[in-house]
Amino acid sequence: MNAIQLYARASAGFDDRVAHAVAVLKQAAAEHPGRVVQATSLGAEDMVLTDLIGRHGIPIAIGTLETGQLHEETLALVPRIEQRYGLAVEVYRPEADAVIHFVKNHGERAMYESIDLRKGCCGIRKLEPLSRMLAQRSAWVTGLRREQSNNRGEVPFSEPDDKGRIKFNPLADWSWNDVWHYIASNEVPYNPLHDQFMPSIGCAPCTRAIAVGEDFRAGRWWWEDEKAKECGLHVHGAEEAAVSMIGDRK
Repeated sequence: MNAIQLYARASAGFDDRVAHAVAVLKQAAAEHPGRVVQATSLGAEDMVLTDLIGRHGIPIAIGTLETGQLHEETLALVPRIEQRYGLAVEVYRPEADAVIHFVKNHGERAMYESIDLRKGCCGIRKLEPLSRMLAQRSAWVTGLRREQSNNRGEVPFSEPDDKGRIKFNPLADWSWNDVWHYIASNEVPYNPLHDQFMPSIGCAPCTRAIAVGEDFRAGRWWWEDEKAKECGLHVHGAEEAAVSMIGDRK
């Protein structure tokens, strides 16, 4: 049984939520012409957003972080997006020297040793590249949803980040069933790892399948306390700290 069969369900108000998501995307493009990017993780939610952007011709750039630790199945979505929608995907990679330095000092399995080391790895592989993606932007689009975790339970449709940019979350009120109903209805490409009970997919060492009844994000950093389960992409101050940390090593 695949993810569509497991999760896709029509629910009341779905068409209204789709229309509102499109309206939020158009608002982002209108208020920040040429200066807004969708920061896609290439997960199910973000593939929905990319489809909406491409389907409606909304002038929002598409960017992703290639951490050097992603699954092959995740990376394979980049050329699929470009071919299907005719949209170029900006790919941002970590600074090679910073990765080499971190692995040399802490090893390939540092993320399992402590929360600080795991966050240090995320800083190098995600947050510093994100800072380059957003450097010339005044707004960005994410696939955050309130249902994803307790930490995200009050996600608004738009909010300022700690750099004064506006972060748009068009799917904030969507359910997991909504996401998959949209994917099924519009034949949106998606990561086949979702078919292997991985609803939330990050770097390969930090992602596992979840069991029946486990929380949506239980397969991410599963060895850590629930309250620590953020890489920093959506945490105020984390981006600046990551850039500073790498700068100190130069």
